[in-house]
Amino acid sequence: MLSEPRSGRLAAWGNALLAGSVSPDDAALAIVGDDAVHRVEGLPGEAGPVGLTLALGRLRRLGVSGWRVALPAPGHPLGLSGPPDFNARALEAEEAVVGFGAPYGLVPEVTEAGPVGDLHVEVVWRCLTVREAPPADVPSLGEAERELAEALREATAVLTKLDVAASGPLADAARDAYRARAEAGREVLAPGYPARAVRVLELAQRIGLLIDVAYDHGHGGAVSASEMAARGAALRPVERVARRAQVAAYNAYVEERERER
Repeated sequence: MLSEPRSGRLAAWGNALLAGSVSPDDAALAIVGDDAVHRVEGLPGEAGPVGLTLALGRLRRLGVSGWRVALPAPGHPLGLSGPPDFNARALEAEEAVVGFGAPYGLVPEVTEAGPVGDLHVEVVWRCLTVREAPPADVPSLGEAERELAEALREATAVLTKLDVAASGPLADAARDAYRARAEAGREVLAPGYPARAVRVLELAQRIGLLIDVAYDHGHGGAVSASEMAARGAALRPVERVARRAQVAAYNAYVEERERER
């Protein structure tokens, strides 16, 4: 949850490009991030893979006027609208972007090579037809913000009760790393997003950090299988709320466009 999904970067910077807030080259650089290269395959009118700049421009001409994010998980098709083939690919990737204004979506296929710390990452975005329908289970920004506030209280109470509170040297290091990233000027969202969307995404990422710490480092007293199962059962609803909020934040650009209609 702490890591920014590639679909989030593509939607955020793709929307900024559509709004004229950034140049095509700047948008492509932000989407690629630390990866080596991103390409788009299956684009209408193209026999093979093409670069991001060409692909985003072509999809705009085909009618895409905004991008939404989907972050599905088993039993939770968050942000998806069909058809089944697209949903299945998105579920396997655990993320996708869905076009608004034209029936196209993109699912990332990630290839990694090399040792840890020196990975060479290539991403192929598979362009597929999507169903033009409301995305599944995506809250409004207001709903997401209220749910997150309650989820943060629940997460803290659960971790304390199970003796896996986000404390200790490893948890402190994780929180310090998060703060350092924020203080270094990391852009949470691309230019043009409302302040509330930035606030919601930041809070969702903080809750995601607590969950990551609990799963990765929070052994505490939860050493038995039953205690570990209880921890997972308690944290899954909180994680679900954080994922819903992430999607709501990334989708805020499209939601504003819909209200303007």
